[in-house]
Order: sequence, then C-alpha cells, then structure tokens
Amino acid sequence: MIRRFVRDPWAYAFILPSFVFFAVFFLFPVVWGIVMSFRYYTLVGSEWVGFDNYRYIFTDDPLFWRSLRNTAYYAAGVVPLWLGKALLISLLIFPFRKSIQTFFKAAFYLPHVTSAVIISMIWLWIFNPPFGLLNYILGTRDFAWLGNTATAMPALILMQVIMGGGSSIVLISAALGSIPSDYYEAAELDGATPWQQAVRITLPLLKPTLLYLVVMGTISSFQVFTNIYLMTKGGPQFSTVTIVYLIYETAFRIYDFGAASAMAVILFIIIFLFGLAQFKWLGTDVEY
Repeated sequence: MIRRFVRDPWAYAFILPSFVFFAVFFLFPVVWGIVMSFRYYTLVGSEWVGFDNYRYIFTDDPLFWRSLRNTAYYAAGVVPLWLGKALLISLLIFPFRKSIQTFFKAAFYLPHVTSAVIISMIWLWIFNPPFGLLNYILGTRDFAWLGNTATAMPALILMQVIMGGGSSIVLISAALGSIPSDYYEAAELDGATPWQQAVRITLPLLKPTLLYLVVMGTISSFQVFTNIYLMTKGGPQFSTVTIVYLIYETAFRIYDFGAASAMAVILFIIIFLFGLAQFKWLGTDVEY
C-alpha cells in the first residue's frame, strides 16, 4: 500500500477530497450512531449504559415490535406488486419501436424524479373523505381511507405501487434489449409459445436485474418515512407506524437519542440479514 502511494501520489491526492467528504458526512455519523446506541442522553449530558437501550427496546417497548410488523407488512405488499407491475409494463412496451418505448419509460419515470412531498399531498387529496377522487370514483361518501386501521396501510401500499417502479421499468427494459434475438428465433423454430419463451428465456436472463431490484426495493421499503410522516403520522392507532418513523419520533419528539440510535442499528442488522437471505435464495443459478 505504501509502495503504491509513493508510486502514484497524485492518484491518491485526487481521491482524498471525496474520501474526506465520505468520512465526515457518512462514515463518522454511522460510527457515532453506533456509539450513541450504548449511551443515555439527557439535556445536560450523557452517560454510558451499555446494552440498556437495546434491552429496553426488546422488552419494554411494545411499539417497537408493532413498528417492525407494520414495516414488514408494508415491504411484503409493496415489493412484489411494484416489481410485478414494472415487469409487466416492460414486457408490454418492449415490442414497440424505440420512440414509443422512450415515451412510456419517461412517463412512468416522471414520478421517480418528483418530490415525495408533492406526491404525498396529491394522494392526501385522492384519499380525502368528503371530496377525494377515490371516494368519488367508487361512489362512496366520507370513507376515511387513511383514518381506518383496516385500510390505512393498504392505502399507502396502493399509492407506492401506483407511483413507484419508474426506474425499474427503465432497468428491465434495458435488460430486455440486451437479450440476443437469436434465442427467441431458435425457440420459435422449436415451436415454443410466447409464454414458454418468457419463462424459459426472458425470466432466467433477467435474474440479475430482478435480484438487484428486489434487494433495493426491500431496502427502500424498510426505510419508508416521508409518506408516513406527511399522510398518517403513524396513525390511526399506530397502524402505520414504521421503524424509521418510530426512530424519528424517539429522537426528535422524546429526545431519547440513545434508544433511537439503537433502533437504527437494529434496522441496519435486519436489512443486512434480509439482503444476505435474498442473495442466497434468489441469487442461485443467476445468469450473468
């Protein structure tokens, strides 16, 4: 390492500013967050408490377990529906010429670059009980989609599935374009139906892209916050409290930074284990 530095000092000099930025604004906060999870913070200072924050979260905080169940419910609803939607739309628009494909990809990608705050405000109007668009279409009156414990989380899932998937459509379309047409021509000569071609050729060759989208979609779903904060505040009756929203409430409403940091560490471990499991179970026989 030292020999490389002496041989190419300018290379490391150009890398240094980016590394310093990464260390100050990402690496150090992560390390300090882990340290904070072992401390108890008050208005006048802090003290080392070891694993007391973790013990409190696992044994004396029932809302933590509720938030984990809600987050898992949200992710289990969003990821498969959102990925299925993106895959279906990509397969439907792929046979069109490039200009039409570009139009549809741009249209579906537009919500991805739109502020999540704006999207949440629009859907608050759609779900509004007295004059919301959804109640008007269904012909119901004053049904509170976000005010009912049975429909609040499904409503949030519906919103995310409809608005999400733009970047996934772009990636899947690009992956479809990289599959050689010779495979399909040979399959047609052998008498394969379009369904058999999709199952035997398209899906196996899309596995790397689909695996990436599943992993990233799971991570994104476990980190959902903006929609919850703007639309439900975790209600009604804590039915939409997610783990990230609970971390926010614990840190900036209760000012228990130690417990909030411990929750963040636990969330990191959960996401890491989910990622490993997905790579192990879904990454088998992946064709690169």
